[in-house]
Amino acid sequence: MRTTGHRRVIAAAATAAAATLTLIGTPAHAQTSSPTARTSASAGTTELTQLAEGYLQQRADLLTTARPAVKSARGQVQATRSMTAQIQDEFAALVEKGRRYEEVDGGYTKAEVDVEVTDVTVTGQSATLQLTEHTRLYLPFTPQEVEEGAPEYEELSLPHTVQFAQGPDGAWLLSSDEADAEGGPTATTQVADMDVDAAVDDGGGTPDEAEGSKDAGADVEPLPANSIDYVKPTVSANYNYGKMVSYADKYWKNHNNAYRTYGNDCTNFISQAMLAGGWGPKGGAIIQRKSNKYWFYGPTKSTTSYTWAGAENWYWFAKKHSKRTKILDNVWKLASADVLQADFRRDGNIDHTMIVTKKYSGTPYLTYHTSDTHNKSLKKILSDYPRAWWYAHRT
Repeated sequence: MRTTGHRRVIAAAATAAAATLTLIGTPAHAQTSSPTARTSASAGTTELTQLAEGYLQQRADLLTTARPAVKSARGQVQATRSMTAQIQDEFAALVEKGRRYEEVDGGYTKAEVDVEVTDVTVTGQSATLQLTEHTRLYLPFTPQEVEEGAPEYEELSLPHTVQFAQGPDGAWLLSSDEADAEGGPTATTQVADMDVDAAVDDGGGTPDEAEGSKDAGADVEPLPANSIDYVKPTVSANYNYGKMVSYADKYWKNHNNAYRTYGNDCTNFISQAMLAGGWGPKGGAIIQRKSNKYWFYGPTKSTTSYTWAGAENWYWFAKKHSKRTKILDNVWKLASADVLQADFRRDGNIDHTMIVTKKYSGTPYLTYHTSDTHNKSLKKILSDYPRAWWYAHRT
């Protein structure tokens, strides 16, 4: 990930003002139990989890080709007055996002959302849930196409802090939803994307040596219809590309405990995948940490090279100093286990690193950390960031 800067996606601020929305499918006790009964740990957690999951499911459904009307979807969420207004705006934006995705590559046919709650705090008339959204967005491929290698769905895993406030009748009302998406592209089920204050260096940094100018960014124009699609072998003389992809498929969501997780974790994740596929460490001395000529992981950040977890630094090691990658002139030439990097702001500093985990019918599908995403199509990513500069690496 980028060496400085991060983003946070915020759905709404908390407030206790009541709105007159209901949640369809909520158990009967969720509509009738008293405020005292609601503070019961087991019953309260179950109810709040159901409410949060129902809300996140509504968001995901709006991205699909079978999307409900915004008014209908909004009517299925019970929320505070200010959150209701925010929901209306965000739901409308999600519909537009879903339509854009449908135009570029067929969109999603259905969504499945599960939530994993890690902490619940109930204090008086307010409740806070720490949870992770696990969403599958199904792609418009037939079973035969999936058998041939098409991805069945795109997946994402996104932490949230969700807050509720009790209305006058004791019903829990959604009052705030903050999705933790520091540093990476906006998660598929989110719509806000705003920069905040620069973060402390998170793995990369200014190298010891000046590197000069990068290669030109890759073209994004589709290749001619008669182009021959490059197919990378699973194994070469030096590297096992199948192991790189398998590593990314395994650890895109469940981070490997053998490594620490960075706040901006995308390049750390890619370095792990490259190591799994046969990239050997280079260097290892503390004095080499700031040089882009070296690439190694140590027991602490201070004993790990900048090139391991800094997107900008990784580019220079991979392409210039080690020559382990070759820069492609067009993003559509990417093949399995290749790496795509993005400079979203066009400021000369690379922000994000991703790996190709599938390619089907000429379209690469990318997997990355921050926000944790598996098999998102290049077509959708390009439509999200039409002004970005892209650096495509043949690994």
